[in-house]
Amino acid sequence: MKPSKLQDHLRRRHPDKTEKDLKYFQTLKDKFQKRPTLDRMFASTSQRNDDGLRATYNISLLIAKSGKPHTIGEKLILPAVEESTLPDNAALLLAYVRFIVNQEIYEELPFARTLITDTKGESIFHILKDYFIEKAIPLSNVISVATDGAPAMVGRYRGFISYLKQNVSGVLAIHCVIHRKHLVAKNLSVRLHESLHLVIDAVNRIRSNALNTWLFAQLCEENDEHFHQLLLHTEVRWLSKGLCLTRFFALFETILEFLDTKDKILKENLMKRKTDIAYLTDLFTKFNMVNLQLQGDSSNLIKTKSILSAFFARVKLMKQNIGRGEFSQFPNLSQTSCQEDDVSTYVQHLNALCSDFESRFEDILTMVIPPWIINPYVQKRISAILAAKQHTRYLSRIMEYSEEIFNFLSIVIPSGKGVQRCYQSPNEKNKQTGSLAEEI
Repeated sequence: MKPSKLQDHLRRRHPDKTEKDLKYFQTLKDKFQKRPTLDRMFASTSQRNDDGLRATYNISLLIAKSGKPHTIGEKLILPAVEESTLPDNAALLLAYVRFIVNQEIYEELPFARTLITDTKGESIFHILKDYFIEKAIPLSNVISVATDGAPAMVGRYRGFISYLKQNVSGVLAIHCVIHRKHLVAKNLSVRLHESLHLVIDAVNRIRSNALNTWLFAQLCEENDEHFHQLLLHTEVRWLSKGLCLTRFFALFETILEFLDTKDKILKENLMKRKTDIAYLTDLFTKFNMVNLQLQGDSSNLIKTKSILSAFFARVKLMKQNIGRGEFSQFPNLSQTSCQEDDVSTYVQHLNALCSDFESRFEDILTMVIPPWIINPYVQKRISAILAAKQHTRYLSRIMEYSEEIFNFLSIVIPSGKGVQRCYQSPNEKNKQTGSLAEEI
């Protein structure tokens, strides 16, 4: 096109660009030339395919040179894959401290630092020591330390505790109570472990696919269910197993209806293990309740022993009751048709649970509490009531509210207004506590 016609075209068609300089039009030209086209797209795809083919040949050459089966290829390329998929494989050290200020217990997170070289006990100790030096806090202020029981923490010669004891000789080292309880809860028989994995497989079957999730939610709505989604289970969050099972059993019939068209084999296996799922749901619900009671800033060893002792007594009572065919403490299990083989399996599991619980918490269960902390009169009266009234439901209620009754009778009753205040409280548990305490 002639320059005169170009100028005329610019004035008539693009009047907003008549004042633009030459650089502006050169930029437009470069963008136009670099725009994506079909030829360029196919050329780049071909280049990527060529690169992948070249990499395949190189790996095949390495396998051939090694003189080993083709499965050695995984070992040859795995280190490179790990570096690319986990670029920030960092280890983080978290430290919580509990201290007393004005007769009040406080819990804080002083620091969270990255372990640069390794996760050995010596490295952990040096990070903690450097922090104490930085904040001008003497290590002698540390009177007790709780760990998760890992070898790097409790190793006899090179663990964190051993390095700490070299500087603070009288420090008391304990294993985290909640972590110990979590280890007890993981102690399942082969059959119960398989049943738990069936639940996880069913949840993943529904939640791993977006379409299945939508269809399942629609089916729950049609069946007038209270919930429309299943909960995922993870080992990191210790409460998730109980919550996952509770939601799963609440939607059990809807899940079977959904799997009827998706996976009939999984549906049949779930139907066969319904009693196991109900048993695990009831049991892990109780574990979750204890877990929540053990948390909080006001927690201490005396309160912990009270909670654990009451739970240990409840587990032994559950074992006796379920052996006699009484399922009052297992509301979900009582709705199923439980056979003798099932009862035998559950009794064996509860027996193993008691043994594991007693061995892991031996230090706390055998801890002697001075009589001036807990009123011995209260203990004597509760023992008398337990001996006089052997009804299952009554025993269960006493053990459930034992901690509140101890606190109630030791602190509130001397004022003469405790029972009435409990009755007036909107909290149902306070009413139950007041009723039982008044009877004591």
